[in-house]
Amino acid sequence: MLEDALTDHDLVHRQTASVIVKHIALGVAGMGCEDSLMHLMNLVWPNCFETSPHVIGAVMDAIEAMRVCLGPGVLLSYVLQGLFHPARKVREVYWRIYNALYLGAADAMVPFYPDLGELSEGQNVYDRHPLQMFV
Repeated sequence: MLEDALTDHDLVHRQTASVIVKHIALGVAGMGCEDSLMHLMNLVWPNCFETSPHVIGAVMDAIEAMRVCLGPGVLLSYVLQGLFHPARKVREVYWRIYNALYLGAADAMVPFYPDLGELSEGQNVYDRHPLQMFV
């Protein structure tokens, strides 16, 4: 039912489902239900681009609850993909989520930042040492 509600056309269904996901995530934090919550996170995440203030609030609360349950590293991997998106509307949403993530878990995010190595001015390097593990 949650899957159907989170992908429903009606705003009220998505808002209500996001509130339910928030409460589920906070209720099962630390109980080993991360795989189920990742599935719910993948359904909640596209709703962050909504324009209704009530839906935005419910979705942001669900994302914050996912930070508590899944950890800031998982959310950072979602957020880093859109921080420098060409569309301003997309960047604004991602930066809002990043700022909330930073306020909630700034110290825990440090190990999950990408390793940029030593880059010189104007040079892009996309290689990685073969033995370096992905986080």
